[in-house]
Amino acid sequence: MRQAFANIIEAAGEDSQREGLRDTPQRAAKAFAHLTEGYQQSLNDIVNGAIFHADNDNMVILQDIEFYSLCEHHLLPFFGKCHIAYVPTGKLLGLSKMARIVDMFAKRLQIQERLTSEIATAIAEVTGSLDVAVLIEASHFCMMMRGVRKQHALMKTTAMLGVFKTSTSMRKEFFNLINP
Repeated sequence: MRQAFANIIEAAGEDSQREGLRDTPQRAAKAFAHLTEGYQQSLNDIVNGAIFHADNDNMVILQDIEFYSLCEHHLLPFFGKCHIAYVPTGKLLGLSKMARIVDMFAKRLQIQERLTSEIATAIAEVTGSLDVAVLIEASHFCMMMRGVRKQHALMKTTAMLGVFKTSTSMRKEFFNLINP
């Protein structure tokens, strides 16, 4: 990966051996490995047994989970907040595990629509709940730095499973709770 970054620097018209750039290929490779470490993680490793028995069947929400990802089309960052809700069916997931699930999928080359769906599916898989809602709000550098250059455009995507898909009142309750 280090050589690939050196080649990119050279292709851009720079001297990769210039003093300020000499160590950049190695630093960039290390940074890129961190930004894509989600490929080396699995759902089982992330959850690590943090599933707890509970009689609660009321909606559980974790909101404003910040994330950073790379757009698979331009390799530019997009970042924002993720809101997750699920209705437990005897199992509760540790709160930090929801944030770790978001990070695992965000730290892959992504599009926001797929990221939203992957998170919802993973939450359903580990909790056994058929009722999951995910809303992601994100800003995309591919729209901010190039192309249309819209600085304040905010993309919102949802993934609704089970009762959140079929019940207007449950969907409305979720949206009202995350946006009081």
